[in-house]
Amino acid sequence: MRSEPFEAGCVEILRACGEQRHLGIMVGNRDFLLGDTMLQACCAHRLSDPTVLEAFGQRHLLIHGDSLCLADTAYLRFRAQVRQPEWQRAFLAAPLEARLAQARRMREASQAHQQQQGPAEWADVDETAAETWLQAAAAHTLIHGHTHRPTSMPFGGHQGSTHRRRHVLSDWDLDHGHPRAEVLRLTSAGFSRHPVDA
Repeated sequence: MRSEPFEAGCVEILRACGEQRHLGIMVGNRDFLLGDTMLQACCAHRLSDPTVLEAFGQRHLLIHGDSLCLADTAYLRFRAQVRQPEWQRAFLAAPLEARLAQARRMREASQAHQQQQGPAEWADVDETAAETWLQAAAAHTLIHGHTHRPTSMPFGGHQGSTHRRRHVLSDWDLDHGHPRAEVLRLTSAGFSRHPVDA
């Protein structure tokens, strides 16, 4: 397995954390091929998508967020394709340089698509679908990323949802002009957001 200095440093940081605390990782739209070997190297555990977190007497629904962006039909088609075991086997069978080149092309296409739209046009989670998932999980809090709209707010206008909240995680970008990165923390006092210094 090839190891670049940056990636090796990330693994070391995650391993140090995983050796001290329970470290869970939920894959998303850019790391869906993360395998068990990597998780073991990081002393991490795979979180299913969705996962229910029970803490301080409450239930919270953790999801990546992409599967609830129902209006983004082109992305959902792509997601369905790359989550197929056959596609993943074929991709992983290709030489590393070819895989890296394809990953770069995918990332560039994603960035180009995003730049063609204003932030107001970016897909958001479908509220009705999210309400259904929350009800099924008997949870009152939805925590997700993917949408590039970090916020904490009341969520849902349907009957029985007046105490529901949504926490959208920050994306992390420390390399371009306006650095942004924050951590969402849960304690017995509730949720709080903490910026990460570059």
